[in-house]
Amino acid sequence: MELYLDSANLKEIEEGFRLGFLNGLTTTPTFMQREGITDIDATIVKLSKMVPVLQIEALGQSAEEVLAEAERQLDLGLNPKTTVFKIPVSLEGVRACKLLRNKGYLVNVHLVYTLQQAYMAMQAGATYVCPLVGRLQDQGHDALSLIQQCVDAVDLYGYDTKIMFSSVRHTEHVRNAITLGVHTITVPLKVLKQLTENNFTSLGTDQFIMDTRLMMVKVEDAMNGINPVVPESMTIQEALVKMTEYNFGAVTVLKADGTIRGVFTDGSLRTLLTNQGSAILTQSLNALTFKTPICIEGSALLNEAQQLFKKTAVDTLVVTQNGKPVGMLDIQDLKA
Repeated sequence: MELYLDSANLKEIEEGFRLGFLNGLTTTPTFMQREGITDIDATIVKLSKMVPVLQIEALGQSAEEVLAEAERQLDLGLNPKTTVFKIPVSLEGVRACKLLRNKGYLVNVHLVYTLQQAYMAMQAGATYVCPLVGRLQDQGHDALSLIQQCVDAVDLYGYDTKIMFSSVRHTEHVRNAITLGVHTITVPLKVLKQLTENNFTSLGTDQFIMDTRLMMVKVEDAMNGINPVVPESMTIQEALVKMTEYNFGAVTVLKADGTIRGVFTDGSLRTLLTNQGSAILTQSLNALTFKTPICIEGSALLNEAQQLFKKTAVDTLVVTQNGKPVGMLDIQDLKA
């Protein structure tokens, strides 16, 4: 199934065709007017150089006028092998289709709302027949049934015509097009960008990324580079000031000889305040009893850190190098 972008927005077109596999672009005068485009010819020429196939409007009151307009546009420098002329379905429209096809030009008969219109376009040799699904559904019609009838007619009678599913409003329309067996679909960029999205895919991808990170990244490369240490001679209040400066919820408390005495956390503070009140703030850290700190060497992999977090139920590990503290690893750093 061919995949076209439906737009006149140059930024959207550039973004969409960076994918590298879109078959072409459909656009309309209405799209161009909404984008504030005033020089239609210049825009058409520019677009023709940006996309593999360009489908543009060829308007006229008679078949001869439509043919003349198509040839005028070709004279701008368009390639007849990569330019498709869109013609609204009507009796003159399908006659124009036949005139253009006799000259070897490519034609999309669009604004199709009935099987009879589609049949006339197929009989006239249209390269594409383009029912407008969204618009039909807005009017309460069974647009999907029409699409299926058009596809079946092509298959049954052997017409050399591609049914284009257009007026796409959401991703379900794309699924409909695939299941109905249409030959071509033209999609707005906002819908196109949603086609690869799925919450379970995102969750699985995030898990793969995280697991790969755990197996490949060292602790020293994952920590934020801050080494929040304070001497045991500090008061608790002074330690809190340092925690604020470090922007960390914990500090490593060092003995006078530089070895680790323990870890003081904001959780430790809440416990002290609850049990002893605000008078505790003036006490020195060396008056406190610390548990043996949970340490990990900076050269260890994050996988080992994760196991330590699970085993000890702490939120912060002291990172060491040859036994000396060089920083801290927060449990959230595993996900960075």
